[in-house]
Amino acid sequence: MNSDAVGTGQPNQNAFPPVSDLSYEAARDELVEIVKILEHGQMPLDESLRFWERGEALAKRCEEHLDGARGRVEAILRSGSDTPPEDAGTDTE
Repeated sequence: MNSDAVGTGQPNQNAFPPVSDLSYEAARDELVEIVKILEHGQMPLDESLRFWERGEALAKRCEEHLDGARGRVEAILRSGSDTPPEDAGTDTE
């Protein structure tokens, strides 16, 4: 099996993990691959639309991660401390 493949599972199953479970890096990497696939334009319209929708969801997930990181940085800057405040949390969800 190709170690660069995106997705897991068996034939006739949804091979993509839920977007909500992806780290920023995993969502970004999958989004890059989807863009490459769509740029080739070699698939039927319905399949292209499914990839486009997945890409939209991945882009939104990346934004969520970045917003969470931005909020933590802003909280640290407001507190004037090098350590994150307790209420800022450590995850980006």
